[in-house]
Amino acid sequence: MTQLRELAPRHRTVPGSKLVAPLSTAALALSATAYVAAVAPGETGHYPACPFWYVTGYYCPGCGSLRAVHDLAHGDVPAALAHNPLTVLAAPYLLWAWITWVRRTLTGKPERYMAPPWVLWTLLAVIMAFWVLRNVPGFEFLAP
Repeated sequence: MTQLRELAPRHRTVPGSKLVAPLSTAALALSATAYVAAVAPGETGHYPACPFWYVTGYYCPGCGSLRAVHDLAHGDVPAALAHNPLTVLAAPYLLWAWITWVRRTLTGKPERYMAPPWVLWTLLAVIMAFWVLRNVPGFEFLAP
């Protein structure tokens, strides 16, 4: 039995290898944001139309998100809010979640859900209400 343990390969952790996933995620997010900042979504021909809008003529919760990210990247928060307020509200939360992920990775604390279930259900209700209301007359200010 001891011979088998001696023959088993030892697993070594490369310094910094724990951070590969969060740093890769940050690099991908920053690259995508830089691209959207450089190529304006308002100009035709650069990005495809929203499939839900194209088929139904109604706005989905994500409609206007590219324009909102473009505006946020240029520091224009009021214009970003006009295009998609949910995207603007999600940005600080996503940054906080990424920082928490890095901190937990570095400290070795076990991963856990970022929010209790009631928060996720509330978020789903807010997204669904936003989806419906931005297509209802009288709530045109929610449309992109």
